[in-house]
Amino acid sequence: MKAVQINRFGDRSVLELNDIEIPTPTVNEVLIKVKSAAVNPVDWKIRQGYLQSVLNHPLPLTLGWDVSGEVAAVGAQVTQLKVGDAVYSRPEISKNGSFAEYMTVTADEVALKPSAFTWQEAAGVPLAALTALQSLYEIANLQAGERVLIHGGSGAVGQFAIQLAKLRGAYVYTTTSAKNTGLVQSLGADQAIDYHLEDFSKLKDIDVVFDTIGGETQANSWQTLIKGGRLVSISANPDADTATKYGVSAYFCFVQPNREHLDHLSGLANAGKLTVNIDSEFGLHEVAKAHERSETGRAQGKIIINISE
Repeated sequence: MKAVQINRFGDRSVLELNDIEIPTPTVNEVLIKVKSAAVNPVDWKIRQGYLQSVLNHPLPLTLGWDVSGEVAAVGAQVTQLKVGDAVYSRPEISKNGSFAEYMTVTADEVALKPSAFTWQEAAGVPLAALTALQSLYEIANLQAGERVLIHGGSGAVGQFAIQLAKLRGAYVYTTTSAKNTGLVQSLGADQAIDYHLEDFSKLKDIDVVFDTIGGETQANSWQTLIKGGRLVSISANPDADTATKYGVSAYFCFVQPNREHLDHLSGLANAGKLTVNIDSEFGLHEVAKAHERSETGRAQGKIIINISE
């Protein structure tokens, strides 16, 4: 099979389209014939070596950790899935990824694909939507009637966060640029804040801040929180002393595979309550171009790699 791999860490030139053996699933894994995958910032951060001290990937490494496809084989102990099932997953990030014609995934990280979504739409869900769900529902425990400030609402994670926050019954503020105001409002944002012209730090009594940006954005978010409020970041680990100073709680979220959460997202999608916006699509031989698009930080939705029909 063909797979996009790296044999060393570095810029986009280290990406190689290689011919390798189709992997064999272990007793608790499934083999997925990949239909579509998605590019996320973690892909090129791993490619550049930024996370190697944490993940310790052996090389060569196949990138990509969003996948939709068909089950092609199942391990001897797998009972919940069968050959031919249409599935999707955010696989364990320490293993080889989805920029390949086939990949193996632990069965309890795999869920049935939303029937309402195309392969491309389904591939765009797992990592970004799980990140939003785990940050808002599991860590922040967002409640109906609360006020949430979501930074970067037009980004892939931000778009899911807006939708999930509204489904929970929250009042949603989000920072974005003027050109994306219509987009975030269409997803349910109650108030869009143009970060070029408006100062979000003047907001008060926010219950939850969801920080997808870090840096000055995180630093200027503390004062918006109500006493006892919660800040969850996926960009930079919040400072505990600063949280204590403002009388709030602060957390960092590193998304984890979770089949139950994927099942929940599938239910929302099939009920027409979840939307996926696709920014652009590329072939397996164009992963470098897809990485380039992601690295601009300007993608308005998911960047998809189409691998098989």
